[in-house]
Amino acid sequence: MAPMAVAHILVPRPSLSLHPSQGVSLGDNVTLRCHLPRLAAWVWLYLEGRWSYAKYIDKKQDTTEFSFLSASQDQAGTYLCQYQVSESEDVSVMSDPVELVLTDRSFPPPHISLHPEERVGTGTNVTICCWNKDYGAAFVLHKDGRSAPIQRLVPDDVGAVSFTLFGVTPADSGTYRCSYRPRNYSFLSSPLGDIVTLEVTPTAAPPGAELVSRGNLVVAVVRGCAAALIFGLGIFSVIDARSLWIRRDKSLGGEGI
Repeated sequence: MAPMAVAHILVPRPSLSLHPSQGVSLGDNVTLRCHLPRLAAWVWLYLEGRWSYAKYIDKKQDTTEFSFLSASQDQAGTYLCQYQVSESEDVSVMSDPVELVLTDRSFPPPHISLHPEERVGTGTNVTICCWNKDYGAAFVLHKDGRSAPIQRLVPDDVGAVSFTLFGVTPADSGTYRCSYRPRNYSFLSSPLGDIVTLEVTPTAAPPGAELVSRGNLVVAVVRGCAAALIFGLGIFSVIDARSLWIRRDKSLGGEGI
């Protein structure tokens, strides 16, 4: 069954995920999962915008899997999925795209360096250089613990790129690696290269900052106490004056009787 030409925007969008999410090499097994927010009759998987695979859903399930055994270069690319609602002609819009990039271990890994090296203070600009002049067409910067690449850049004439992390914070601490995608093979990748480790330490306060802070606190307390004292004296003066007027009125009243 071919997919419907018109999608109804009221049908919830599916989502597509890749398993494993990264580090898939040529020849590995890989699965694309289309997550369905509604009960579906048909699910379609598209590669590069072209209908490639279809599945009929004959039981209640919220996920449909498309598995590739021994993934090949022809199966690398950008995927989307779509579904038709059960017992209806309503068709969802496409999911967000997911890239299947396959690692070709025949390509040598790139080189990497870090400037300044290893330990820096908060707010420092850090440069990570990657190079491999023989194969690189687009370099990708990875951080361990994150599935998505940090940055992607095209190298200069000597096959090198410089990734800059501006004003780093302790959240930028971690291990970084590079890979590259060979020229004319957008969805093939080199293996990850060597690691560099970045440690970002909180910037120390300037000498005397703690004393200044304490001094400011003392001044604020003194000012607050002085304001409270003045306010209290003002209230006392008003009360005292009012008492004086009351006694005077009573005294005058007594004389008139």
